[in-house]
Amino acid sequence: MKRIIMLLVAVSLAATSLAQDEKDTWNLADLYPSVDAWNKAKDALAADLARIDHCQGQLGVSATKLLECSEMLSEMAKAYGRISSYAGMASDADTRDADNQRRRTEVQILGSKFSEKVSFIDPEILEIGEENLRAFLDELAALEPYRHDIEDTLRQSKHVLDADAEAMMAATSLIRSTPSNTYRTLANADMPWPTITLSTGEEVRLDQSAYTKYRSVDVRSDRQAVFETFWGKWKEFERTMGTTLAGQVNAHIFTQRQRGYPNSLTASLDNNAIPEAVYRTLISETNNNLDTLHRYFRLRGRMLGVEDLRYFDIYPSLVEADLDFSIESGKQLTLEAVAPLGSAYTEVMSSGFDSRWMDVYPRPGKRSGAYMNGSAYDVHPYVLMNYNEDYESVSTLAHEWGHAMHSYLANKNQPYPTARYSIFTAEIASTFNEALLLDHMLKQARNDDERLYYLGSALEGLRGTYFRQTMFAEFELAIHDRAEAGEALTGAKFTEIYADLLRRYHGHDAGVLTIDDLYTVEWAYIPHFYYNFYVYQYATSLAASSLFAEAVLQGRPGAVENYMKLLKAGGSDYPYELLNQAGVDMATPAPYQAVFTRMNAIMDQIEGILDQREAHTAP
Repeated sequence: MKRIIMLLVAVSLAATSLAQDEKDTWNLADLYPSVDAWNKAKDALAADLARIDHCQGQLGVSATKLLECSEMLSEMAKAYGRISSYAGMASDADTRDADNQRRRTEVQILGSKFSEKVSFIDPEILEIGEENLRAFLDELAALEPYRHDIEDTLRQSKHVLDADAEAMMAATSLIRSTPSNTYRTLANADMPWPTITLSTGEEVRLDQSAYTKYRSVDVRSDRQAVFETFWGKWKEFERTMGTTLAGQVNAHIFTQRQRGYPNSLTASLDNNAIPEAVYRTLISETNNNLDTLHRYFRLRGRMLGVEDLRYFDIYPSLVEADLDFSIESGKQLTLEAVAPLGSAYTEVMSSGFDSRWMDVYPRPGKRSGAYMNGSAYDVHPYVLMNYNEDYESVSTLAHEWGHAMHSYLANKNQPYPTARYSIFTAEIASTFNEALLLDHMLKQARNDDERLYYLGSALEGLRGTYFRQTMFAEFELAIHDRAEAGEALTGAKFTEIYADLLRRYHGHDAGVLTIDDLYTVEWAYIPHFYYNFYVYQYATSLAASSLFAEAVLQGRPGAVENYMKLLKAGGSDYPYELLNQAGVDMATPAPYQAVFTRMNAIMDQIEGILDQREAHTAP
């Protein structure tokens, strides 16, 4: 139970607006009807923390006492998840609001106190001893929901500190969250975003949402101007962002060394018993197959009619298509795409669409990007979007609602202690939905132009979700390795390391795609580098989800049931083991090779259409 509490605490620490109707904003009243109600719940939990003291030194008295304390802590953790969700999402809805920021900080402080209060649990569990603990588990069936957490504590026994040291580690959580908090505030609220005038005469305030939208405009000079302006602004803050990211890396190293791990990677992966071979196999297999990515860039240049492909050419659609997708059409397409999973699945998703589980459009002060929050166990998942009415937005919608349905199914089918799943499996649900969406869009495409549009979008998705995230993972490993070796990290050093990777992955030296010096400050813009070896799971999940989606779309017997079983399993076992049980071993080359095969097959289809067209137009 302590591990669940710590995960929840970590989560809490972790534009031009369109017309905004209330129905397009999330309804936080489902969590608490008012700020006063939230305050009362927060204060009640804060007062309740004193009850934890009555469990200290008592966990080994009897199976009954262990159950009593486990259930009490479970209820407190559940309450904290709800409290932190309300504060965090209210703050993300308007990062400029001082009251929202204050409430978010109050939750962080409460979470730190909660962590300190439960810091005795792991050392005390280990003192009870494996033999006594297994006897307790056999004696009371009601302890079964806590079995996995207890056994996980035993597994990590050599990394658990004594009670005083664990209390110290918990007390430092607020300090260790400072770099990510600084990044969040600067990147979303305080950055002095520049204004740019496009060739059309349109004046744009180039914040993160606008950058995402305008980096893909058709006019190449406008794309270059967007890149020059946006990355020029980040370059001004290279030193500051270097300081914050170095602080985050040092926080990871502090934790790793205190707990006796050989390196930060192992320390992070061990939280969910992920073999280090998964991370290293992902990177090695990807580097061995960069020719697939380079083939894609050459194809992109061919389709855009650009011989000197540059970094600002990687986002525009490969095919011109006059396609706009309102939020309502995006919802309908997503529902149609996931229909193979059955009516029970689509009915819940449709109900969520109609019940304000989602905040839809970008607006000034709103956090950029998209995410799903499933921490309110007894309520429902919430989705944050910055919907731009393009196909990328539809794909993001399907992605985030894959997460939402994963949380919904896990919460409905698992008791609270085993409902919370790892990111290692979470990104399977999201990228699985993207694969189903692509299949649906290809089936309803009216002509080759639309097919090329969706195939091109799929290629860009594979580049962004697999190759780009693996590059990020390699960068994250490199900066931790450097820091662990005693090298000083600065903004300039981060840029140097990132530049080498960016150019290797994009074939800069081979003449495939040119990377300008200014754009190599891109690392400063990526929030995921503050998440402690998080991004690799996008790539591993895409590899796994490709196999699951293929089985479902081909109608293989038991494929839907097998996939739904994985979603409903939540965190009832280690994520690597859950995938092994489903027939996928992420420590072997096979899943990654499947991604390269899929990507090359899509390029074969595109080149086939292009070759046929050129043959028909040849004199």
